[in-house]
Amino acid sequence: MTTFFITGTDTDVGKTLVSRALLQAASAQGRQCAGYKPISAGCEQTPQGLRNRDALQLQQAASLSLPYEWVNPFAYAPPIAPHIAAAQVGQPIEEAGLTAGLRRLERSGAELVLVEGAGGWHLPLNDQRLLSDWVTDQRLPVVLVVGAKLGCLNHALLTVAAIEQSGLRLAAWVMNRLPCGMSCYEENLATLCQRLPAPLLGEIPTLSEPDSANLQEYLDISLLR
Repeated sequence: MTTFFITGTDTDVGKTLVSRALLQAASAQGRQCAGYKPISAGCEQTPQGLRNRDALQLQQAASLSLPYEWVNPFAYAPPIAPHIAAAQVGQPIEEAGLTAGLRRLERSGAELVLVEGAGGWHLPLNDQRLLSDWVTDQRLPVVLVVGAKLGCLNHALLTVAAIEQSGLRLAAWVMNRLPCGMSCYEENLATLCQRLPAPLLGEIPTLSEPDSANLQEYLDISLLR
């Protein structure tokens, strides 16, 4: 079984979009795959309990049919930083729970597990620890989603430097074209291709209906190793 951690250069840069595309591609190849969104905030209250839109998309895109709680064990209603939301509701984010959830997916028969982070690389879990600390403890290779906007070169290079400083491997990266647009897109893409020490899986264009799009055609999952 192979597990990758999906992080982004910022919040709202397309981590779920890319995770869903990779799950769609793996499913099309007949691989047993699962998505894991261990921490989410801004969840909606439903008759079934708190539900997060991104986690639901991962659940639906996976080839394995899994209970929602397996996909998103730590769900919070306040639309704020998860560690603040956790403190407000008195339900701390426990790393043992993050690990137990990952081990459960590994035992589910999945050949590929994609763990989607929240926000950027250094997401606080509490006053002492970051989500990136947990990822480092798990020794997970990382896929970086770069949101194509002004400042993304700095954000991408800083994120990769932090990943490498943790002793982890950048397995691949994806360029996602955001609705805000970006001047000199091709030149910026070329700069990242030259500077990032991992293959480019592909580029996702600006989509009018991204939630319903079949995204696998934009990424070359064979490069993900």
